[in-house]
Amino acid sequence: MLSVLRNRDFFFLEANAFFSILAAEILTVALGWRIYEMSNDAFALGLVGLAQFVPTPLLVMLTGTFADRYSRRRIITICMAVEFAAMAGIAWVTQLPGSDIWPILALLVLLGAGRAFLAPASRALAPTLVAREEIGAAVSCSTAIWQFCSISGPALGGLLYGVSPMTAYGTALFMVALAALATLFIRPVPQTPLQEESMVDALMGGLRYMKAEKIVLGATTLDLFAVLLGTTVGLLPIFARDILLADALELGVLRSAIGIGALGMALFLGIFPVRRHAGRIMFATVAVFGLGTIIFGLSHSLYLSVGALIVMGASDMISVYIREVLLQLWTPDQLRGRVTAVNSVAISASNELGTFRAGASADLFGPVIATVLGGVCTLGVTLMWMYLFPRLRKADHLTGIEADDGTAKEG
Repeated sequence: MLSVLRNRDFFFLEANAFFSILAAEILTVALGWRIYEMSNDAFALGLVGLAQFVPTPLLVMLTGTFADRYSRRRIITICMAVEFAAMAGIAWVTQLPGSDIWPILALLVLLGAGRAFLAPASRALAPTLVAREEIGAAVSCSTAIWQFCSISGPALGGLLYGVSPMTAYGTALFMVALAALATLFIRPVPQTPLQEESMVDALMGGLRYMKAEKIVLGATTLDLFAVLLGTTVGLLPIFARDILLADALELGVLRSAIGIGALGMALFLGIFPVRRHAGRIMFATVAVFGLGTIIFGLSHSLYLSVGALIVMGASDMISVYIREVLLQLWTPDQLRGRVTAVNSVAISASNELGTFRAGASADLFGPVIATVLGGVCTLGVTLMWMYLFPRLRKADHLTGIEADDGTAKEG
């Protein structure tokens, strides 16, 4: 898995991801704690996720088309500048007197817009930097880096926020600057030009492809609804302070637990990739994710809660890995930006919109009932998708998939 990092351009792309994700995790912990201090309201935590999610579906047609039409490297660089400006504004606004969170939410919308363009460009660029046979290793490497940041970022964010809020925000800004610098070292890569005759065809290409490929559609939507209904990240400040009686540092540990499980599984998959029974494995791991959510919701022990989150992270990592390999191997390069943009909506929906769903549900039913109900719904979605997408359930040879000519075939 690590051998793929010997590729110079892929290394700098992953360096960009490392620093930008680490910055986002530090900001999330610091801002979540600050918002709850300001509002003491679970619904406000949900709004934090909603503000970051809204730009992604609104801009999905443009973000994917831009990634397929213009230099992906240049788009990433511009997105880093937007992210730096939004984070600097958040750092300034949070230090102002008063308890009005609306200026913060507005800046989070700007931050979300930058990330909406960043995701399709960076994820569509990665497969063009490595050989086709290295794509599985590249996916494992990217997800391992992402999960490492999910572990270290929240713990570091809680520690830095304990020193001072400005220490946390300043560190996040420094990380974004490093991410922008890494992008400049990626050499330009030729892109396959768009073949559509009209702008409408260009904008709709990703949606049409996703609709036609039922296995890709099933894998993407299964992961979407599982995390959308089962995510607990947005409620961790409530569980930490009110149920588990934890402090800011222990909140960082809870946030890191999901990443610990996911990172361990990503490293395992880098050595022992999924080669057979991909569909059945994906459904089984999503069900485990739902069970872990239920256990976490019922737990009053910090140790049991951390254990449940580790299991949730590991199981989610497997479904993410299968989905990402499917997308990279099945999608031709001239469609990869737009397909990735559609997939980014699913990812954002499952995370940011899932955070809003969790906050709104907790406001109505309380955090425990909302979390347990989310886990039960995840199990229900798993059973429903097994019926709706039989080809995904029967999918076997993950590494035997090819789509060089723009069509998908099962090996």
